[in-house]
Amino acid sequence: MPEHYVPDNLPERIQHYIDGSLVDSISGATLDVLDPVTNRAYVTAAAGQAADVDRAVAAAKRAFDDGPWPGMLPRARARVLNRIADAVEAQDARLAELETFDTGLPITQALGQAQRAAENFRFFADLIVAQADDAYKVPGRQLNYVNRKPVGVAGLITPWNTPFMLESWKLAPALASGCTVVLKPAEFTPLSASLWAEIFAEAGLPDGVFNLVNGYGEEAGDALVKHPDVPLISFTGETTTGQLIYRNCAEHLKGMSMELGGKSPAVVFADADLDAALDSTLFGVFSLNGERCTAGSRILVERSVYDEFCERYAARAANVVVGDPHDPATEVGALVHPEHYEKVMRYVEIGKSEGRLLAGGGRPEGLEQGNYVAPTVFADVTPDAHIFQEEIFGPVVAIAPFDSEDEALKLANSVTYGLAAYIWTADLTRAHTFAQQVQAGMVWLNSHNVRDLRTPFGGVKASGLGHEGGYRSIDFYTHQQAVHITLGDVHTARFGAN
Repeated sequence: MPEHYVPDNLPERIQHYIDGSLVDSISGATLDVLDPVTNRAYVTAAAGQAADVDRAVAAAKRAFDDGPWPGMLPRARARVLNRIADAVEAQDARLAELETFDTGLPITQALGQAQRAAENFRFFADLIVAQADDAYKVPGRQLNYVNRKPVGVAGLITPWNTPFMLESWKLAPALASGCTVVLKPAEFTPLSASLWAEIFAEAGLPDGVFNLVNGYGEEAGDALVKHPDVPLISFTGETTTGQLIYRNCAEHLKGMSMELGGKSPAVVFADADLDAALDSTLFGVFSLNGERCTAGSRILVERSVYDEFCERYAARAANVVVGDPHDPATEVGALVHPEHYEKVMRYVEIGKSEGRLLAGGGRPEGLEQGNYVAPTVFADVTPDAHIFQEEIFGPVVAIAPFDSEDEALKLANSVTYGLAAYIWTADLTRAHTFAQQVQAGMVWLNSHNVRDLRTPFGGVKASGLGHEGGYRSIDFYTHQQAVHITLGDVHTARFGAN
């Protein structure tokens, strides 16, 4: 194995960022951050606890109650957001380099995520300026309009897969709306999150508007969720954690936006363009190391083309380049952390008794250290199998045949999740009919996951609560106050009048 690339100028330690200053945990607690290729600790990060969250929330609340940010004109906030986007674009190569080192994502894919992060800020800068609210007139009698106001301190809890981009996905609409924020990034991947402080400060974001507390979900994340001065929680992560957050938000009736797990089907009918379907379904489950909530990790194939599809899919999967994440030729890198690697490998072993192994099934040859899993393909998987029902979140796919459209729909809807679905067919009527019947928050027809930022992102069933994207994000971070004005004489029953 060639020598592993390590970026220059890695930080000696990672701190919290509270009220415009980098600070350690009040208790002095730290956690080790591992390089996924070697599993060696390369830096320590401050491990936030309730006292640190209290400090961050207090700063965010002061900035909201007394600072200029919530009351700034949309155009003024948009200028700051555009400067943030400019800064991200200017250092996208460096961001990608650090993200790859921290997460194990292939460098070519990490670069795309950095560029998408910049676009998120630019998109919401445009949106907040262009936004219009409802106004209704009853001629000669009444005018009614909507007054939109930022809610307050938003608690943002983000995952470790594509962390920088997913942080931007929450930060941009929250800040555009006039909220102040406390960000709790995933403990496995704090490196790229630590760059936000300098980016925001140089863009002119006032102190206290953005605060960051690193740490474990059970400590820092839990304290943020339960804090009485945080009326909003936006969470992306696994479903069981989302259920716990849901319960903990109930006491204070917090607003919640949750993007949770997925076990998304890709349905391939016999009339589909098989070459395009193969390209898309391979990319859909093996890109981002398979660590993506929208992965099409269940492929349902019509029986008349099933054998051909399985044979061609397995051959392609066996040729996927697995290697050092910083090598531009790498298509699948190292999984994020040894704990996650062990989870994925447990499912690989379970799958060997639940399906016919066509490719992968273990550690790739020549990669004796690090969190590497060979792209793994199981065929003939039954609907009750663990690898069919449960989210693996790695480069592992289950393929199953179907004989009719009704059977395909039943299989597609037979899991607890409902995030995404991918449908491949040349029959336009069937495509739309199937899309409207499948239990998924998002459907792609003859396409992989190419998303328009204006559209809603979210799932049904165990895949989430609420939606993000476009105006739906702005709706989450703002109150919509109805104001009614009487224009004519007021005709009111005169209770108590003589």
